[in-house]
Amino acid sequence: MFLVQKYRRPINFKMQKTIGVILLNLGGPETLSDVKPFLYNLFSDRDIIKLGPALLQRPLAWLIARRRAPKSRAAYARIGGGSPLTRITGQQAQALQDILAPEGDFKVVTAMRYWRPRADKALKDLTRQGVTDIIALPLYPHYSCATTGSSLTDLRATMASTGAVLPLHEIPSWQAHPAYIACLTERIQRGLEQFSGENVQIVYSAHSLPASLIEQGDPYLTHLCETIKGIESQTGKTGLLCFQSRSGPVRWLSPSTPETIRKLAGSGCKNILMVPISFVSDHIETLYEINLLYRQMASDLGIRLVASESLNSDPAFIKCLKDLVLQKTMEINSFQVPAQHAAP
Repeated sequence: MFLVQKYRRPINFKMQKTIGVILLNLGGPETLSDVKPFLYNLFSDRDIIKLGPALLQRPLAWLIARRRAPKSRAAYARIGGGSPLTRITGQQAQALQDILAPEGDFKVVTAMRYWRPRADKALKDLTRQGVTDIIALPLYPHYSCATTGSSLTDLRATMASTGAVLPLHEIPSWQAHPAYIACLTERIQRGLEQFSGENVQIVYSAHSLPASLIEQGDPYLTHLCETIKGIESQTGKTGLLCFQSRSGPVRWLSPSTPETIRKLAGSGCKNILMVPISFVSDHIETLYEINLLYRQMASDLGIRLVASESLNSDPAFIKCLKDLVLQKTMEINSFQVPAQHAAP
């Protein structure tokens, strides 16, 4: 159940607890020299992809990072020389702390899985500020062991290794939250307006995963479909789901985004509104892959491709994050959610 209306603040709410909120995200290289070490960190994570036996994971990750770094550096150079993801996540954290201030004593920090700042810094910052509880809020709406799961595992391990004994409260997914659905719906409606009434194919592009993870029970694909169902119930328009950002010699979710664009071109499609469905912030997948690579591919095939805007620090999205935090805070304080305040 998701709270969608204004909360009734309990008496002396601020006096009861100081809540630390950690926004968890992937992270990204901030300069071109960061690219190779970032890729090494990424491919060292066996939650994303298993590179042979565990003992070989790090050596193979180093080789892959070394081989892929030149191409990746060229892509980051096209979007300004680095990823804006850490900066945007920091802006989201500040905006969330500001909007939470009237509701209680909240301290909001960020932790990147594969780049700085890491979980240890986030925990040090919160401990220094005297928090009594920690809420982990991954900025991945759809749970996967390769994204949310990996970030939460890393946070728990860091807490154990640093001796942090604060209660940890996790928000594992929020794929059907009404405010999140509303944000995406509004973005889609604004995107459709750019086509001035022409026929448009909506294409939802999500970050791909090894197909084996889904076959083993990972809920990522189910969560994506729940989000799309929620959007389509609001827009009345159907779309196609595809997957981008494959890497490595394994079987990935299909169809890929390039395959979908080519198929649509073959069927005579002239307009695509591409919705980055699994991303809430701009980074290499939106700025380079969608807005440069796929847009050019579509243009070469006679298709106009427009991408809907990322949520970033949109006030409506920050209110969604606030709602998630306050719901978890009420659980921490053992408050019952009034029935009239809950979404069906």
